[in-house]
Amino acid sequence: MKRLAEKDITEWKNSSRRKPLIIRGARQVGKTWLVENCIAPQFNNYIKIDLEKRRDLHNYFDGNLDPQIILNYLELEAGRVIPGKTLLFFDEIQACPRAITALRYFYEQMPQLHVIAAGSLLEFAFSEISVPVGRIQYLYLHPMTFYEYLIAIGKEQLSTYLLIHPREVDQKIQNVLIHELRSYFFVGGMPEAVKTYRDTHSMIEAFNVQSEIIYSYRDDFAKYKPFVDPLCLDSVLLNVTKSIGEQLKYTRLNSSHSSQTNHKAFDLLVKAKIIHKIPSCNPTGLPLGSTTNPKKFKAAVLDIGLMQRLCQLSVESEIKQNDLLAIYQGRLAEQFVAQELYAKNNSELFYWARDSRGSNAEVDFITVKNGQIYPVEVKSGSGGSLKSLHLMLESYSDCPQAIVLYSGTYKELPQQKLCFMPLYCAAIISD
Repeated sequence: MKRLAEKDITEWKNSSRRKPLIIRGARQVGKTWLVENCIAPQFNNYIKIDLEKRRDLHNYFDGNLDPQIILNYLELEAGRVIPGKTLLFFDEIQACPRAITALRYFYEQMPQLHVIAAGSLLEFAFSEISVPVGRIQYLYLHPMTFYEYLIAIGKEQLSTYLLIHPREVDQKIQNVLIHELRSYFFVGGMPEAVKTYRDTHSMIEAFNVQSEIIYSYRDDFAKYKPFVDPLCLDSVLLNVTKSIGEQLKYTRLNSSHSSQTNHKAFDLLVKAKIIHKIPSCNPTGLPLGSTTNPKKFKAAVLDIGLMQRLCQLSVESEIKQNDLLAIYQGRLAEQFVAQELYAKNNSELFYWARDSRGSNAEVDFITVKNGQIYPVEVKSGSGGSLKSLHLMLESYSDCPQAIVLYSGTYKELPQQKLCFMPLYCAAIISD
């Protein structure tokens, strides 16, 4: 399967300014696969150390962090000399926080060695050590995008149309892409689920994989126990997942625990990259994050496939909906847009909610394109009043246009400053 991150990791390998690389992301998004299948084959010498499985090796990092001494130990474990032109891969590095600290010394004293680390729950490991700022680089890996999904299931030619502005794509092809998006809504982007669906052509098998991933995340919750009750984490995750597209309040995320405990559970899930917080902001200028309202926020989860499994959707009936925006009351569509935007921009997301007592005016997302702010609405059909969108355009006249993502084909209404784009275009709206 092809991952867009292959380009980034190859550029890292060839860079003259290369530093040890930490690949970050939630469990099972494909971090280890990326190293083993995309970059390791480019080296004659490759050493992998799994620090979660090999806890007996942690004592190598307890004392002196001299990289040559550590390398001598690792050579004994590998049974061979590790030359300079080698890829050294520390997998599950969060299991040994001192190994993260050691990365700075590999950078300073052995720059000829290519060092990659990967791990999940890294924020918890970072809390135990002094992070070597300026001595390491990061690469964030997300679930597979719709583009990557199409390539994986053998529709690479179709995927190329995702890179073209829809005004230049025939309407019949736009409709084919909308049709393919329906299956992505349920299979999602977790690599093992995509591979299983590709190999078996069975959504049921893909759903089984999703359930296994969810169980593994819940097993991980036990590791959070020093911070918060795992039952609270599970409840908060489930309620966030069922509330995609809605403004959230900590008190409503879990009735069995206090607002403060729910807040802590929510923040831990954000740190673990299982959910994403989407705050409201005032689009008066850039950067958008400077005007956030901490009391108004929504959320998205890691993956749309995991979302539909957690919500236990009736796939048999939901998949028959003619309009993608009608599936699960539009929540899957909003999750899809959030997921694509995160993967594309690798930064925070924002939405707009009018700061006026009693007002429920709200626009789903705000994006930045060429230094200008664009409101983005995810809407069923091209009709309707779009009251909130028009209100935002009136309130913030510097916004040049509003984008509506829907289940139809491309069209523009310049007199209303509206651009209707097929839902699959979420990844290119900020291009």
